[in-house]
Amino acid sequence: MSTPRIRTLPAGLALAGAAITFTSMYLAAGALTPLLVVYQQRFDFAPSMLTLAFAVYAIGFLAAVLTVGSLSDHVGRRPVLIGALVVQIASNLLFLFAADVGWVIGGRIVQGVASGAATSAFTAMLVEVAPAHRKRLGTILGSVGLTGGLGGGSLLAGFAVQFTSSANTIIFVVLTVATVLGILVVAFSPESVTRAPGAARSLIPRISFPAATRREFVAAAPVVAAVWMLAGLSGGLAPSMVRSVFHSDSSLLGGFAGFVAPAVSAVVGLTFARVAPRRAMTIGIYASIIGAVGIITGVLVGSLAVMIVGQAVAGVGFGASFTASLRLIFPLAAAHQRAGVVAGIYLVSYLALGVPIVIEGQLVGPLGEVPAVFWYTALTILLALISLIAQRRLAISQGSPGVLSGRNPAEAAKAAASARPAASASGR
Repeated sequence: MSTPRIRTLPAGLALAGAAITFTSMYLAAGALTPLLVVYQQRFDFAPSMLTLAFAVYAIGFLAAVLTVGSLSDHVGRRPVLIGALVVQIASNLLFLFAADVGWVIGGRIVQGVASGAATSAFTAMLVEVAPAHRKRLGTILGSVGLTGGLGGGSLLAGFAVQFTSSANTIIFVVLTVATVLGILVVAFSPESVTRAPGAARSLIPRISFPAATRREFVAAAPVVAAVWMLAGLSGGLAPSMVRSVFHSDSSLLGGFAGFVAPAVSAVVGLTFARVAPRRAMTIGIYASIIGAVGIITGVLVGSLAVMIVGQAVAGVGFGASFTASLRLIFPLAAAHQRAGVVAGIYLVSYLALGVPIVIEGQLVGPLGEVPAVFWYTALTILLALISLIAQRRLAISQGSPGVLSGRNPAEAAKAAASARPAASASGR
């Protein structure tokens, strides 16, 4: 007697449901951007605790992505995603019933664990469940869901705080319902992975940079750290600065300050997909420097508009340079080495998101908020300049002028190869 098959959702519906569920996880992460200011007022904790509450998300994310990040390749997408979504509900409940800053910090750590466990599995699932003619759409939804969710969560939470008296309850009740529905979507979506041995081994963190990737990684790592530090400024500092530096009580403006950079980076990441990666990297470096200068200028002259424009330009830098770094480094690794490379890039990114902003929070007391933000942002400029020099040296060492002009390495190599016979014929 055959076992009846469980009916699964049609591919299009499974794709839409998975995309909405994935986005809702980052909506929750983004919602904390303006809500942290609300928690600070409610629980009366120091600015250093606010930056800590923002930054501990990175601890949970890294712990999960470095351990269970590739688990779904062995046990299937559905078990990992359902487990991550249950953890996400736990984090929502911690925020919903928060009684002091300890609950908020605990909720952020748990939220980071959920996101770290789900991100790689969701991005893979979105491509795998997509109809055959919409695989590219699955990739796009994975990219937009992350950065768009962060920006959208900040903006929507800003609206809720501005125009309702129970924003925290509304936000996390809605997100909890969305997550429960997401569990049902995942449970009834087709499983795209056949169980394979090695699940226990996959839990051991692996960070590696094969020799072929090291020069590109060293050249890209400083600007990767810089743009993630600027992302930390947008998500962890900007909303509170709207109140403390620019003396505005508008939660909507605070939410917008957290929205603009990830929203711009999401659009740029998509539009730059067709730009040669070296050119995209160079544009991203310049944009991150200009954006950081704009942020510093806005803070020093007391202009919120200038700071927000600086954040938007920094968002261009993030979208262009981080995407380019993946395109430059990832293809140089063999298939069996790529998990370790991705883990290493995540490590740099989330350490840059979390550690410097905690240090900045500790410096607010002795230095004052404006000087602390100034030196924090100045460090991002220094890191971006280091990457710019490294990129130029790398281009020169490869003997590919096309790299500096924006052609990708493959095109430059092809041009160089075709030029050699002519050079030989001329006696050089």
